[in-house]
Amino acid sequence: MADQKERILVVDDEERIRRLLRMYLEKEGYEIDEAEDGETALQKATEGDYTLVILDVMLPGIDGVEVCARLRQVKSTPVLMLTAKGEEVNRVQGFEVGADDYVVKPFSPREVIYRVKAILRRSSAT
Repeated sequence: MADQKERILVVDDEERIRRLLRMYLEKEGYEIDEAEDGETALQKATEGDYTLVILDVMLPGIDGVEVCARLRQVKSTPVLMLTAKGEEVNRVQGFEVGADDYVVKPFSPREVIYRVKAILRRSSAT
């Protein structure tokens, strides 16, 4: 993708988090799309061509775990779960449905950027 930006779908019901992630990710050269609920996220993720989905777990409508599980039925797009649910059982559930990584809120935007880069580096190598 030398002449085309990598596209990332940022899914969170909190606008300030979407705006913060957009700012940091765009600064790194990524093209960002957003969704604020599970239905919209699932539609965009399945119909769009994204290199990564950053997905909050607690969403209105369909939750992030279900979005990830349904997405995995049709696509192998890498998923970074982003959530306030940091207990081991929640992280394990995220990985069980197909998440590639898991970041607990509150998070460092720089750490998220490096996790995004690591996931994309691994996914482009396969």
